Amino acid sequence: MLDRGIVLDNLRKYDTEKIKIGVLASHSALDVCDGAVEEGFNTVAICQTGRDKTYTKYFKALRDPDGRVRRGIVDDFVMVNKFKEATSAAVRERLLKDNVLFVPNRSFTSYCGIDAVENDFDVPLVGSRNLLRSEDRGGPQDYYWLLEKAGMPAPRKVKDPRDIDSLTIVKLHHAKKKLERGFFTASSPEEYEAKANRLVRDGVIEAEDLRHARMEEYIIGPVLNLDFFYSPLEERGARIELLGIDWRFETSLDGFVRLPAAQQLELNDRQSLPEYTVCGHNSATMRESLLENAFELAEKYVKACEEHFSPGVVGPFCLQTCVDKDLNFYIYDVAPRIGGGTNVHMSVGHAYGNSLWRRSMSTGRRLAMEVRRAILEERLDEIVT
Repeated sequence: MLDRGIVLDNLRKYDTEKIKIGVLASHSALDVCDGAVEEGFNTVAICQTGRDKTYTKYFKALRDPDGRVRRGIVDDFVMVNKFKEATSAAVRERLLKDNVLFVPNRSFTSYCGIDAVENDFDVPLVGSRNLLRSEDRGGPQDYYWLLEKAGMPAPRKVKDPRDIDSLTIVKLHHAKKKLERGFFTASSPEEYEAKANRLVRDGVIEAEDLRHARMEEYIIGPVLNLDFFYSPLEERGARIELLGIDWRFETSLDGFVRLPAAQQLELNDRQSLPEYTVCGHNSATMRESLLENAFELAEKYVKACEEHFSPGVVGPFCLQTCVDKDLNFYIYDVAPRIGGGTNVHMSVGHAYGNSLWRRSMSTGRRLAMEVRRAILEERLDEIVT
């Protein structure tokens, strides 16, 4: 892990009156940039050639001579041939020169590699650098390990395909779309073998990846991604905030379940096994009697992170849950950084964040507010790693 002193030395060289917010141009970058602009910051996006126009053209910021944004949210961009170059010496030098505080998202760690993020990227991160590795399933201290240490509910793990005795989801990467899912379900060892063989044959998954797949009981119920924020700076109110809830659109699963049962039975082999690639999100709320249970989960997670991954959570995190028929929560995934669905709250905010802060409040804006407060109170070192 990069010596924290190096990061803080770089931070001390910053002109705090010219702080910019930076992000890799993917995942939740629009939310980060929108929130930064709302709070008076200029933004920098690291863009990959060939998939940059969303940021360099369509959401490019246009400002009046006085600096007021008239249109758009991305002020400046750093072009790279491949996202993995975002941790290169040249890009780091550019970001440090521009007084950039960088917001990590899932694309950043996936494309650049967690080793480079931990050991090479000496730009101050707004968030918990040492928590990012816990998101990789199968590691010695992944989020399943952390959930167990915290005593938090997760779906029952199935260790061997021969042990499958109820609906089980098999989690592994897609063979061709490496950052996407090759998930499938099975209710018996025989169904597992049949589906696995078919997906390998069709090039959706790779046989070798099955050896390392995570298998767990499928929780039948709605999926609610709880978008939380933890403020190390807060001294009067609660440090944990529920800013919003989102849920996913997944291909081809969502199209599949919209078909009447008779039509599902008529699908051919290529169509009959749905894929789980996330392509969008929508906003949601939950019944008020469940909110305290959700906050209890967040409290346990934050406490466990402080104990095992000091300094613990900084800023946004997302607990991805299912709720069963008895209204029990099960955590099936954890994002120890800004969640993938927060763009749905961009600009308009969410019922919970808006009610708490009495104005439109997205995750991106809340993050920028924390940066602004840290600057004013000379406490930036408390929110960066």
